[in-house]
Order: sequence, then C-alpha cells, then structure tokens
Amino acid sequence: MSAVGLGLGLLSLGRAWGYRSEPPPTEADGQHLLDTAFELGVRCYDTAPAYGSSEQRFGAFLSRLGAERSSVFVATKLGEHWDAGKQASFTDHSYDALRRSLDQSTRLLGRIDLLQVHKATAANVSAPEVLRVLEYAGTLGVRHVGVSVSDVAAAEAACDVGVYSFLQFPFNALNTTLAPAFELAARHGLQVLVNRPFAMGQLVQEEGREPTRSARESLQHILRQRFSGYVLTGTKSAKHLLETHAVFRSLQG
Repeated sequence: MSAVGLGLGLLSLGRAWGYRSEPPPTEADGQHLLDTAFELGVRCYDTAPAYGSSEQRFGAFLSRLGAERSSVFVATKLGEHWDAGKQASFTDHSYDALRRSLDQSTRLLGRIDLLQVHKATAANVSAPEVLRVLEYAGTLGVRHVGVSVSDVAAAEAACDVGVYSFLQFPFNALNTTLAPAFELAARHGLQVLVNRPFAMGQLVQEEGREPTRSARESLQHILRQRFSGYVLTGTKSAKHLLETHAVFRSLQG
C-alpha cells in the first residue's frame, strides 16, 4: 500500500442516495457534516453537478473557510448533469454542455483542483469535444484532470490517452470488478479515488452486520490494494464519518 488518505464523497449531500435511498441532510446537518470532516483533517472532497445541490452546498462551505480554503482539494466532474425538475440525472458529453457545466461548477466552487469526466467510457475519454473542454479547464486554473469509470475497458482507454492523472472507480468487498484498475493506475502513474467503499452503505447497514467491524473489514479489503490516492466515504452523517475516520486511522497506524 502506498500513501492513501480518507476523502469525503458528497453525492448524499445533494440528492437521495445509498443502500436505503435516504434523502439528503438538511442545510444545517449538511454544513455540520462538512465542518466535522474539516475538523477531522479530511481535505479531499469529491462532488459533481449530477449530485443535485451538492456543489452549491459545498461551495457555501468553502466560502466560509477563508484562508484555510487553500488547504482543500476540490474534485468535481462533468458529463453527467442534473435535471432539478425531474430530480434525475442525464448524460451529455457534447462540448457546449460540458463547457456550460464547467463554468457553473467554477461559479459555485471557485478553484477546482481536479476535474473528472463523469460516466467515462472507452469511447468518450478520447473524444475531441472532451479533450477540448479539458484544455479550456486548464485556462480556468484546473490543476488535474481525471475520469470516473465503471468498467475496466474505460479505465484502460483513459490510461492510454495520456492526459489523465486521476482514476476514480467503485471497489468494495461486494464489487471487485474494477480490481485490475489498481494495477493499471500504478503502471501509468495515476492517483486513485476509490468510491463506494461500503457498497452504498450495504456493508454497514445490512441487517445482521455489526457496523464498526464491517467498516474495518471493508477498509482493510481496500487498503490491501497497491495505490496512492483516497478512499471516498459517502456518508451524510457526521456521526458515521467520525466512526469511519476512527477506523481508518487505526488501520493507517
């Protein structure tokens, strides 16, 4: 195992999500979650336009940090969008849609450290319109670009393009499909963001499971892999974040 930190995925901050499809937290509870994460030393946060009001809420938090804002690694995405009226996401990787999305994310978040192609596929990671908007992102100060994939073929294609420095994908004890992506990332020098470490909560919420023990076993399963980057826990609860952070630190020690 290389250097791995705990990050916070912000999908559940802005829309219903998870094993039990729970609604997002109230504004006060959401800000409390973010405050708790920051106090714990969490500095990597992953959001997206497709996460409903997540970028807006996270942006409000960032605006409160003042000078400490510079210590936060802000990751967002483009390619999957949110229809507030239908309360549903949709994909559009055309240049105009991607640029509008990026401009909106920049307005909400300010500086973006990592911009990822959402719903990345083996075809679109090298599409001219995608690469063109990533070049535009550089003019806005975006420091890194990456992809969020759900299959090995997309991960392989992204590594072959040669412009991406981060690879995000789901990996947990119930879903090991992307296991080869760890070796791919290491071979090509990419950082990794592991999402869904607890299978959207199933590994800690399912009846018959002891949450703390399940969290420990789940994180151990991930930390056995060889990679550098972050494990993104997706909780909406400050209490659950505190528990996960304690388990993660005990494993890092």
